[in-house]
Amino acid sequence: MQYKEIYFSKAEFFIQNKKFEYYSSPILSKYNFKHAYFTKSSSEKFLQLLGNHFNENYINCVSNQIHSNEIVLGSLSQEGNKTNADGLFGNKCNQNLWIYTADCMPIFFADKRTRNIAALHCGRKGLEKKIIKNLVKIFENFGASRDDLLVAIGPAISKENYLVDQFTFKEFYRKAENKKITVNLTKTEKDLCFSDSNHIKEQNLNQLDLKRSAYRQLLCENIPNTNIDISNLCTYKLKNEFNSWRKCKTFSRQWNLICS
Repeated sequence: MQYKEIYFSKAEFFIQNKKFEYYSSPILSKYNFKHAYFTKSSSEKFLQLLGNHFNENYINCVSNQIHSNEIVLGSLSQEGNKTNADGLFGNKCNQNLWIYTADCMPIFFADKRTRNIAALHCGRKGLEKKIIKNLVKIFENFGASRDDLLVAIGPAISKENYLVDQFTFKEFYRKAENKKITVNLTKTEKDLCFSDSNHIKEQNLNQLDLKRSAYRQLLCENIPNTNIDISNLCTYKLKNEFNSWRKCKTFSRQWNLICS
């Protein structure tokens, strides 16, 4: 059950004299899935141009994200026909699945055998509502084997910078991981109960580790740990590259793309 955050490679390209920067997952690149975790250089008005850079004549699929566990087929969430959801499943060829984020995790799924893909916008609420579990079931309905599923968790806020109150902290672990958390513990008790969650007490706030919790949920769904990439990039810390709601209370977002 080894947890490890890794380096995602960075690239750039120019369109109409404007530079766009993005990161990519090693495991998705290894199996030739076109994808990009864009920096703040992206925006919704550039989606057509950015999509065409990776594949011409593709259909852009975008949902209205609502911090839910709802997942829709790409064909139901195309430009001009958006539906409320936080997950997109590529049910046809030539689809660009777009997720926008500003601290939450952009998570890409890909089936290396069937070549089906999916994209999740997943934060604290998505983990609590088990959106990952919902998506894995959809993959199975489309003939996927869990051993064939590849998962890449893109740039998101790190545990050091995601501080929540004690009630939120306890409720998260109760809902997301079915753990009953007691926060007023001795140091020895904390070390035993939170060996990998880095629980701290600082002005009655606690560090919440979204990436690690998502990783544990993936393992609970029997996704092999060797099929999972987790970016070491923190959107809060890297303010020059990423938009961060917790850092700046900005309504701007970076966009994340995977192509079917």
